[in-house]
Amino acid sequence: MESADTIPTLVDWAGGVEPFRRLTALFYAKVPKDAILGPIFAGMDPHHAEHVAAFVAEVLGGPPDYTASGGSHRAMIVRHMGRHLTETQRRRWIDMMLDTLDEAGLPADPEFRAAVVGYLEWGTRLAVINSADGAVPPPEGAPMPGWNWGPPGGPYRG
Repeated sequence: MESADTIPTLVDWAGGVEPFRRLTALFYAKVPKDAILGPIFAGMDPHHAEHVAAFVAEVLGGPPDYTASGGSHRAMIVRHMGRHLTETQRRRWIDMMLDTLDEAGLPADPEFRAAVVGYLEWGTRLAVINSADGAVPPPEGAPMPGWNWGPPGGPYRG
């Protein structure tokens, strides 16, 4: 029987950080042309895909490159505040991202996909919540989320 320390991280299973860089580069190359998402990302920083890849890879068990370059979970949340993201926009983001997972050649096994889709659903739903009027950012120094093969735990009671 395997012990918990022999189970690879999601990033290790995918082949490292590079597949996530490929994923976000492909994804954000399509976004400006999309009628639903294009307006949200108008004027997008040319390094946005790299920042998102570093964030996602760190959350999924990769190296702490995002935090090492000055990023934080709080900063990611603050970027979404006041944007009034809709469920339609969230669903379009998810749909395009799922298609791009295939295009980028990330693993298609059910366990990996279930874990990654779980994270994407969780993260995009938080983005919608945090984009609404009255959202409060987490405190400075709030830890980065960590996502792995298992369920996230009980319900959020904010």
